[in-house]
Amino acid sequence: MGLDFEYIQGQTPLDEDEKDGLLIPIIATRGELDEFEQQNIEQAIQWTLTRSLKPKTILTEAFVCSVHKRMYGDVWRWAGTFRKTNKNIGVDKWQIPVELKYLLNDTLFWIDHKTYPPDEIAVRFKHRIVSIHCFPNGNGRHSRLMGDIIIEKVFNRPVFSWGAADLVKQGDNRSAYLTAIKAADAGNITPLLIFARL
Repeated sequence: MGLDFEYIQGQTPLDEDEKDGLLIPIIATRGELDEFEQQNIEQAIQWTLTRSLKPKTILTEAFVCSVHKRMYGDVWRWAGTFRKTNKNIGVDKWQIPVELKYLLNDTLFWIDHKTYPPDEIAVRFKHRIVSIHCFPNGNGRHSRLMGDIIIEKVFNRPVFSWGAADLVKQGDNRSAYLTAIKAADAGNITPLLIFARL
């Protein structure tokens, strides 16, 4: 196919089989890919805005996969399906359904028992799902949209700003975001909570 994308810090490289899943043959550069993906993502966001969604709908494997498919289905054949290869981050590919089920159950428990404040429930969900790394690509953007869906649809609060900048491009905001993710990886969720509302 000849796709040779440059990856910036924190992005997960695609393997050759995953690159073969590209549905738009005219895409040749990372910039073009980002543009097509962004158009698809905006359609997915519009779809979520028009839905009345309950926690027991949102916190299912089917919904998690359908959001990813809505975000990337016009661009990637494998959108909405769990990755079939291991990556530089994330759980082993065979562990994805089990780890996701644990996360979904934990989050329902947190909501039912008010274990954490609303922002923290949504941000903890976002952090854990991105660390599972369910899909070949788009996990960061998918996890942020899922966090937004939880905070808006479950708690009736405004969506997060996520630093109010494009986190797909290299820059200070992306560096701050990755630093906050690393802090959460080490057990300190506070920087990610702060970043989410910048």
